[in-house]
Amino acid sequence: QVQLVESGGGLVQPGGSLRLSCVASGGFDGPYAVAWYRQVAGNQRELVASINTFGVITYADFVKGRFTISRDNAKSAVYLQMNSLKPEDTADYYCNANGRDGYWGQGTQVTVSS
Repeated sequence: QVQLVESGGGLVQPGGSLRLSCVASGGFDGPYAVAWYRQVAGNQRELVASINTFGVITYADFVKGRFTISRDNAKSAVYLQMNSLKPEDTADYYCNANGRDGYWGQGTQVTVSS
């Protein structure tokens, strides 16, 4: 069974950068789609970026040009490079594998504030 652990969240000033990491036990070398979601308390969890089983990458409009998702199957890892961060990017970020009914990490908090 895949277990996901995120890291890399924290406090950053507007315009700054963070890199989130998600490492899986059990490996990502199966035919898993992977994704990053985010959630603000009281709101629904929303898709930020994904890589499907064919390697096609999709971004939410609100992060296009600023965030980059990548995966390293050899390290069983997925990354989210976040640049030009805005206060509205403040949220808990979650790693996901194999779709919404698949596997979830525990989340890592990102706060963008001066």
